[in-house]
Amino acid sequence: MTTHYHALIRPAAAGAPLVFAFHGTGGDEHQFSGLVSQILPDAGLVSPRGDVSEHGALRFFRRTGEGVYDMADLAERTEKMAGFIAAHKAENPGVPVYGLGYSNGANILASVAFSHAGLFDRMALLHPLIPFEPEPNQELAGKRVLITAGRRDPICPLPLTERLVAYFSAQGSRVETSLHDGGHEIQAPELAALTAFLTAQE
Repeated sequence: MTTHYHALIRPAAAGAPLVFAFHGTGGDEHQFSGLVSQILPDAGLVSPRGDVSEHGALRFFRRTGEGVYDMADLAERTEKMAGFIAAHKAENPGVPVYGLGYSNGANILASVAFSHAGLFDRMALLHPLIPFEPEPNQELAGKRVLITAGRRDPICPLPLTERLVAYFSAQGSRVETSLHDGGHEIQAPELAALTAFLTAQE
């Protein structure tokens, strides 16, 4: 499997971070390009398009049902994505690298982080669903992680969100959360939290 994706790529201004943005199921590489530009106007952007089609909806890995992942496919595509990210990171030496993903995009971002934590300086996971227990990874210690969710999200149940928060905390990550009372939609409070997270000075 190659590490190539069709992607929207925008170079960073000098000293600005490089942001990888991962869309949700049914989205594409343009889903978060405007938001990233709004929050970090000088940032570089690498936004890959998912290469798995689920009844015409683009995703980053296969599943056999809602919340039921094809784990072999996830493992293979996680390594493919890690290679893609590493290649772009190598082209931008010394630049802070941020990851932003929503729903299925948050899931592929989290999966990459579980095994390749060194690729990112900070990661924002919007409405992730990790229905398995990741292996411990000491490289996640000190990493900045934002997790957002809806308390009534039918796709990403709150207990699984809380378990993911606990996982990152146990690895020593610097975890922030933003929860709202709605479902799977992105709401204003989490956008505010995302903006503060991405623009925060170390």
